[in-house]
Amino acid sequence: MEIKPYVIGLDLGGTNSVFGIVDADANIVATTSLKTKGHQSVEEYVQCCTKALAPLIEQVGGIDKIHGMGIGAPNGNFYTCNIEYAPNLEWKGIVPLARLFSEALGVNVVVTNDANAAAIGEMTYGAAKGMKNFIMITLGTGVGSGVVVNGDLVYGSDGFAGELGHVTVDYSEDARPCGCGNKGCLEAYCSATGVARTAREILSKCNDESELRNIPLENITSKDVSIAASHGDKIACEIYQFTGELLGRTCANFTPFSSPEAYIFFGGLTKAGDLLMNPIKSAYDAHVMKIFKGKAQMLFSKLDDAQAAVLGAAALAWKV
Repeated sequence: MEIKPYVIGLDLGGTNSVFGIVDADANIVATTSLKTKGHQSVEEYVQCCTKALAPLIEQVGGIDKIHGMGIGAPNGNFYTCNIEYAPNLEWKGIVPLARLFSEALGVNVVVTNDANAAAIGEMTYGAAKGMKNFIMITLGTGVGSGVVVNGDLVYGSDGFAGELGHVTVDYSEDARPCGCGNKGCLEAYCSATGVARTAREILSKCNDESELRNIPLENITSKDVSIAASHGDKIACEIYQFTGELLGRTCANFTPFSSPEAYIFFGGLTKAGDLLMNPIKSAYDAHVMKIFKGKAQMLFSKLDDAQAAVLGAAALAWKV
């Protein structure tokens, strides 16, 4: 039987979908991307993805050279290979994503949570290489997490263990609503959309000068906040201080569960660098239980952009 030398990895985010064709040495030999949003149905989305993948597949010799496909997606269930009730995607309910891609491409497909895919990629190729206990936190459209204990991802009884973005961090009456249906979730504050919301709230409550005031409130993004903060903008720096402190305190609460060697942060918000990391570290050190002080490293991913999730999804694809 001919050995099929490539797999397809897909990092399906709330905003963008990034594809990579990956060889057995974890080289991404071809890549493309498209917007996740704006498709009338998941079937149309899969059709657009298949069209975008076609020239890449031809580039490596055709579909006969593809062993399988792995997908990291919000609320992706490793057990069922469906997306189930994802709050940050336009497709509601249970979405049989693996079946749709398998039928479109003619290869076997496996699905897992996007943060779990990133954790696998980081453990195999990145900052967590050699670690057996760590927590991956993805800071994108939402807040995802992959929890690794004794070298294995924690999936739980139904495939959804480790949804740390949906622990409650604000129990007040005016806590922010989250896309999952609850209020006060970590994701509502520390995702890219949460940072933008914090900016709008602060700007609407004060008269301090800020370059963010040059942008209509409803149009402010986390990238705008990051750019302003890099210029020393007081309000933008205050936003990252608030976000980092909340992340640090929340990680301190996670630690007694699995005693991780490290927290590894991945995603667009990490581009803020020390503006985010310094308050994370300070708040973590101030709130973590004494027995755990000084043990967990706080790291940013060593893999660029979507590489961790693409490579993690691709690693799963070799096993289908």
